[in-house]
Amino acid sequence: MSSFRNHRVIIASLFLPTTAVLGESNPPTPDIHAHDVPSLAKSGLSTSAFQIGDKPAAFRQRSGSGLGNAPLKSIVEDLKDKSRAITPIASPGSESGNPFSRFASIASPGNLTPLNGASTPANGHNGHNGITSPRKYQTTHPEIQFAARIQRKQSRSSSRRPERDSPIINGGSYQPWHIEFNSHCNGGLKNAVDSVGDRLKQKLWVGTLGTGTDSFGETVRSNIDERMKEQHCSLPVWIPDDEFESCYDEFCHQVLWPCLHYAVPDAPKTKLFYESASFKQYVSVNQRFADAIIANYQEGDIIWVNDYHLMLLPSLLRASPLLSNAPIGFFLHVAFPSSEIFRCLSVRESLLRGLLAADLVGFQTVNYARHFRQTVSRILALEALPKGIQVETGGTGRFVDVGVIPMGIDVNALREKKREPDVSYWVQLLRQRYAGMKIVVGRDKLDEVQGVRHKIQAFEQFLDKHPEFQQKVVLIQVALQTTESNELAGGVADIVSRINSRFSTLTYQPVVFLHTQEVTFSQYLALLSVADAFLVTSLREGMALRTHEFVECQEGRHRPLILSEFTGSYSYSGFRSCIAINPYDSRGTAKAIYQALTMSDEEALSRWKDLHNHVVTQTAQTFVTSFLTRCLRANTEHIIQSDLSVVPQLDTASLLPRYKHSAKRLLLLDFEGAIWQRDMTRAGLLAPFEAPKEALALLNKFAEDPMNEVWLLSGLPVKGVMDKVAAEAPNVGIVAENGCFIRTRPNRKEKASWINVVSNFNFTWKASCVEILNYFTERTPGAFVEEREASVVWRFWTGPVTDCADRQWARRQAAEAQNHIFDSLGERYGLRIIPGANSFLVLPNNISRSTAVGAILHPGGPAHSPLSGRSVWMSHDPTEGDGVHDELDFVFAVGGDEKLLRRLNDLDNAETCSTSRKGTGAKWKLEPKDAIEVLSRFANVR
Repeated sequence: MSSFRNHRVIIASLFLPTTAVLGESNPPTPDIHAHDVPSLAKSGLSTSAFQIGDKPAAFRQRSGSGLGNAPLKSIVEDLKDKSRAITPIASPGSESGNPFSRFASIASPGNLTPLNGASTPANGHNGHNGITSPRKYQTTHPEIQFAARIQRKQSRSSSRRPERDSPIINGGSYQPWHIEFNSHCNGGLKNAVDSVGDRLKQKLWVGTLGTGTDSFGETVRSNIDERMKEQHCSLPVWIPDDEFESCYDEFCHQVLWPCLHYAVPDAPKTKLFYESASFKQYVSVNQRFADAIIANYQEGDIIWVNDYHLMLLPSLLRASPLLSNAPIGFFLHVAFPSSEIFRCLSVRESLLRGLLAADLVGFQTVNYARHFRQTVSRILALEALPKGIQVETGGTGRFVDVGVIPMGIDVNALREKKREPDVSYWVQLLRQRYAGMKIVVGRDKLDEVQGVRHKIQAFEQFLDKHPEFQQKVVLIQVALQTTESNELAGGVADIVSRINSRFSTLTYQPVVFLHTQEVTFSQYLALLSVADAFLVTSLREGMALRTHEFVECQEGRHRPLILSEFTGSYSYSGFRSCIAINPYDSRGTAKAIYQALTMSDEEALSRWKDLHNHVVTQTAQTFVTSFLTRCLRANTEHIIQSDLSVVPQLDTASLLPRYKHSAKRLLLLDFEGAIWQRDMTRAGLLAPFEAPKEALALLNKFAEDPMNEVWLLSGLPVKGVMDKVAAEAPNVGIVAENGCFIRTRPNRKEKASWINVVSNFNFTWKASCVEILNYFTERTPGAFVEEREASVVWRFWTGPVTDCADRQWARRQAAEAQNHIFDSLGERYGLRIIPGANSFLVLPNNISRSTAVGAILHPGGPAHSPLSGRSVWMSHDPTEGDGVHDELDFVFAVGGDEKLLRRLNDLDNAETCSTSRKGTGAKWKLEPKDAIEVLSRFANVR
């Protein structure tokens, strides 16, 4: 299998990492002279649309809010202004409490250095003439210099309509445009992709600009397309503004976002949730993405679709004949709810089927992946297995891999960033400003599900319960932009005003409320570095990467993290060393704040080490490489399983000469499904075992040839089954219970004996497993349990192999049973589940026919050195490789174990033949009913 490094990766995300904005860049946009303006006007760009007098601008700068041009006030003046102000109805104003806006009065002017070399324009305004230098480390926190905060309209997509929409005309003069960082992009994803560096040499971002584009004519769009692709490996998707706003603001943020975060709206808003007409625009936006990707697709590309904005995109791509076998992966960066929540969506089936067209569907946590599997099983009635979903399409089946791949941060880049002089400078000033005080820091969106209101209420209770901390602790809350309706639903303005009214003095303000536009990234890192606690009270959230940033920035101080148990980060063992809270319990959160601020240095260090170990191991690089590698592997397996016609029938004419002239042969033959067709009816399965005479005769015929080493591979138990076979075929080596037991071949000095490969394993799980299966057996007619010595089999269907209602019910019960066993016992005891058409097997992990053959092929194993001590080959890790086997010049494997057949294909002298009747990676295929006849031709060769 080729590495993803050899492929171009198309990364589809709603917003591109870069966007086109108005104003001169440095260096400036290439000049377009006056004689070029008419040609641009002909391209469809209206000149009147950009005149301020024609139509009010979507954004207006708030006077007096600029951090770089407004006169700085003292704390007393700020509080005086605040006391005269009316309680705000929107997010609380931050000018009065912004610590960064007052640093100039603390430090001398000569010591205040502009960040990243940015300077304030001489005219006192910060327009579009300057461009921020790109950061080496990127989060969702935009790097905005001392610029006036733009007042938000009713939605986040209103940022698509700046005061001048295009690089065209204002009063008859040309207005230039340039490319800069897109503040709406998925910063965590961009950071992760950038972190792999040269390992991802070829990539193409596909997304929208995040700005109004209706007035852009074809000439300008072509110009932007060309520059974005050449300079930033980006492909803009052009979507009409009204269509985008309906999709993004209505469906994505008022329907999907609440649903995915367990916030099902109450009446009278239910119509929007259940019968949203904006779904048509959602489909249209996804289709435009599909069209753009299909038009730019190249053979071998890996397509990576990101987040809930594009849940239909995998199916739209797969519908194209050009991409029918393309590797497509989808990753959800937010939470996925239980089926009881998701089933409320009227468009639930469309969204689920959209995802199931991907080869891999990735989630942040085990819980989210389990919720998805259960939702698919209950809504679409598909077979949901612990590793994925079995989808039946057009009479053929395909398996969709469902993976858990947690996101991380680029630790090395963050370390470099926090060592910059800017960060150290702001750390020093923050310590001066808050000398003798404790600092609690938070950074959240103002959406209701982020729990900011719960956080501030808990902080108020903390101040009430512990008056000794009044005037000695401050909560600095950095707020990410969101839609106006979601911000109002978050309801933080009133409580912030109340707390500051109750506890403020002339020199103290307990809650400092900032927007990200007012804090540069260097200042944000400084906040994390000086914080005495970081507080996250999300009601639902995926991986809270800001907690990873806090842990890394605390290297040297080791202060504690207070984390909601409803975040994805908390589900990982490394983050269990935080102070866990239930955000709905304000008293409990207040108690956690007190615990964090009074924690001893020894305890804080111990907790920090556990947190930091997770942060440095589950990095952004690990996330990207794991996802792309797994996506490529899933696609390869899907193609192999879906096309059996490309595998030729076993050609005895070409193999018999090789077999005849080989001096040392190894024969690996499956028992069931190859040389023996077992009666799979209920009566046949429950009847006492009788060794098949025809199969035994074939084995003994092979074993008579001294040049042959014959091994029989089976999943059946030793007692009462394989011991009977061993008695009838004494010179044949046997692997029983799928690798749990191995019977060596006899030699001159030692008789054949059974070796228990799993003798040191813990089998206390079997009682619980059987109990679970008995529960499902009572509810599944005809089902029964087979308990073996080292494994358990559940036969959930023993009737006719037809797609009747009873069999569909049995398969759904089997899927539920597998999920229960995997969730309750799988990780705890290290188990794996092998699903079959009418049954499934539960056995210890890392044990299989493949690992057993690996031990056989080992130089000290029974296939080569039967005289050597067993510890030589039994101590060998069969997953490390096959060892040296130069003595063998012909290896012939016949069976249905795909893992084993693919592994043996790596041997130069191996011939593999599949009898599974499914897509296979074997070199040959053979009908099971013909196996005895065909193999007899080899056995009779002398």
